[in-house]
Amino acid sequence: MSRSILTPEDHIERVRRIALALPEASEKLSHGEPTFFVRKKVFVMFSNNHHNDGRIAIWIPVPVGHQAAMIAEAPEIYFKPPYVGVKGWVGVQVGMINNEILSTLIGQAWKLIAPRALHRASH
Repeated sequence: MSRSILTPEDHIERVRRIALALPEASEKLSHGEPTFFVRKKVFVMFSNNHHNDGRIAIWIPVPVGHQAAMIAEAPEIYFKPPYVGVKGWVGVQVGMINNEILSTLIGQAWKLIAPRALHRASH
């Protein structure tokens, strides 16, 4: 998918629709940005031009060891975000991926954070 011409608001709506469809997901503002939680634990952070970095992105946890591989494979899409990047999270430029990939990434992030008992509810 090439760079989109959608607005930041369009992208947050894409993320919101996917994230809030997951069991027990909720949204609150955190550090001025929409942030998505499952049972009080963050699984997606939205980032709209954080400190003027020029990116409209999400920051998500990924399985241990995946961060470097994702960034190496597609550095125009994936990046090491500030603050949470040291914990293995990945930044994803949402305008450069389609809804199917976005859904997969957000679903995987949710599974990493959600209690195991909720995993059955997501199938």
